[in-house]
Amino acid sequence: MTFLSSLPLPPENEQQLFERAQALAGFNLGELASRAQIAIPHDLKRDKGWVGMLLELYLGAMAGSKPEQDFPALGIELKTIPIDAAGKPLETTFVCVAPLTGNSGVTWANSHVRHKLARVLWIPVEGERQIPLAQRRIGSPLLWQPNQQEEDMLRRDWEELMDLIVLGHVERITARHGEVLQLRPKAANSKALTEAIGEQGQPILTLPRGFYLKKSFTGALLARHFSI
Repeated sequence: MTFLSSLPLPPENEQQLFERAQALAGFNLGELASRAQIAIPHDLKRDKGWVGMLLELYLGAMAGSKPEQDFPALGIELKTIPIDAAGKPLETTFVCVAPLTGNSGVTWANSHVRHKLARVLWIPVEGERQIPLAQRRIGSPLLWQPNQQEEDMLRRDWEELMDLIVLGHVERITARHGEVLQLRPKAANSKALTEAIGEQGQPILTLPRGFYLKKSFTGALLARHFSI
């Protein structure tokens, strides 16, 4: 591929985005980082979003940390997914922060989760810990949108989890809730609290929560599309 002499503009269409993603397949993170003149972290413990940020540079994403899709003009979200040697996901996939207050009138149809997952460019990346970060290779991309069965599964889980949040049971929710979507604490530390609704309808402070796709869901998705 032609590597950047400067950062690319946002892709004009879906095909251009997909071709850019295909051109990255087979390169390792070290090659991409050095050509973009970006330092490689020692590991990803404190730099969880580093791989996604690196690929965003090459793909021309502009959203950054904004709550919109990574490619808003195309309606496409970018998700990197660490995989093992068998092509199976190594961790759950963060979707978005969960709203714990102000949820009147929010439905699945207008939810942030549905918006983020409407169309996703998945880019698998080698993720096994014994492979040094710089040597981890990028896999072939997949452009996905939920089929009816997947959408129904996501909607059911979202509705169950949101009902629990609205009814004041947020602190009872565990990672076992939900078939394909789960709600988990998402905070840099235990002091980063946010407002939520308690069991008596009173305001409480709790850890921020995020929606995550379970490995069983993303694993099945990758297996089906790549015939693993």
